[in-house]
Amino acid sequence: MCLGIMALAAQQVQARTCAPREDIVKRLTETYGETRRGIGIARQGAVMEVYASDQSGSWTITVTLPDGMTCLVASGQAYENMAEALPPNA
Repeated sequence: MCLGIMALAAQQVQARTCAPREDIVKRLTETYGETRRGIGIARQGAVMEVYASDQSGSWTITVTLPDGMTCLVASGQAYENMAEALPPNA
């Protein structure tokens, strides 16, 4: 999935699904038992993070904007860690 698209989606829904990063991380940890599993840099200085729980299988993708607001972009169930080898000549 393109990180730029996720950052754009986060900006479009900011009014109802965004809060200071500390609040979002606390909620994901305390309510859903999720911990950070991945991170990436998107356009315009946004940071994408993936949180997940081994216990429940829940997962959440967040985007933190340069102003410090973190937006929930997607969430779901049945999270699995995967480590696939890259195809030859990748």
